[in-house]
Amino acid sequence: MDFGLVLQTDPPASRVVSLMKRAERNGFRYGWTFDSAVLWQEPFVIYSQILANTVKLTVGPMVTNPGTRTWEVTASTFATLNDMFGNRTICGIGRGDSAMRVAGRKPNTLARISEAMKVIRALGRGEAADLGGGTVVRFPWIKPGAELPVWMAAYGPKALKMAGEEADGFILQLADLYLTEYMVKAVKDAAAAAGRNPSDVRVCVAAPAYVTADDSPEALAHARDQCRWFGGMVGNHVADLVAKYGEHSAAVPDALTDYIKAREGYDYAHHGRSGNPDTQFVPDEIVDRFCVIGPVEKHIEKLTALRDLGVDQFAVYDMHDAQEAVIDAYGSQVIPAVNG
Repeated sequence: MDFGLVLQTDPPASRVVSLMKRAERNGFRYGWTFDSAVLWQEPFVIYSQILANTVKLTVGPMVTNPGTRTWEVTASTFATLNDMFGNRTICGIGRGDSAMRVAGRKPNTLARISEAMKVIRALGRGEAADLGGGTVVRFPWIKPGAELPVWMAAYGPKALKMAGEEADGFILQLADLYLTEYMVKAVKDAAAAAGRNPSDVRVCVAAPAYVTADDSPEALAHARDQCRWFGGMVGNHVADLVAKYGEHSAAVPDALTDYIKAREGYDYAHHGRSGNPDTQFVPDEIVDRFCVIGPVEKHIEKLTALRDLGVDQFAVYDMHDAQEAVIDAYGSQVIPAVNG
């Protein structure tokens, strides 16, 4: 199993670079960041510094979206980084929850994501692509052998189907074992039905990880409070699904939707941060299911189970008060045990 680190691009950028360097030293192979132009600093600028200060780390957004940049600009940025540092970027893409809503726009449709994935992937590989209206372009400066994998974030049935049919990888932002099995199966089944080899669709589970010294009530309570924000972030997407499909719909598992009944709203000023006051509705059970918390042995147990469900990468959301400690614990104990 590969491991990734997910960060927000809060200033100073030097700290983001430092944590990514630390992650690579500890055996992480991927460095991901949020991409929301109003809330955080521009990630693609910082990727250049991460790539310059690491050797093998693959970097990219978790996730960008097709609405905040034109597609040829997105593809050109990835392709430029790859030309400078080798094929070491990856394009995670989704609807654009915070990036679009904070800017007063609606998240992108699946149809728009589908079109964007095709264009960004093709251009990033040096192929021609239609930008719309018959305008076909190609980057003349890309060297042979350029690659740009495009991985799609999804929760709902239509998005899961599209990820299986079209994406190079599937990003699932939660670590619940039941939901992971359910959604990975949906993606793989869609890939097979489309005539693809299901194993060609890589699977990344992304969630907060918090390593405690023991499993005492006090230690677990602190870990849960540090990670409770994640249930609120996922809840934004779940609320959209409930609005579309209704409660207790056969199309969406209750195990994903039931917990947001007490959700009253969301202020993106606290998005993705521990202590987010809009996430108090998230119960401890959801934190335990969606995240990976507890002593090292609990991390090893859950990640081994995820690996056995077909997960190729676990990406650690590292937004809490123990960033370095988690990276180091994973490097010294968790990663060797899971991959030993």
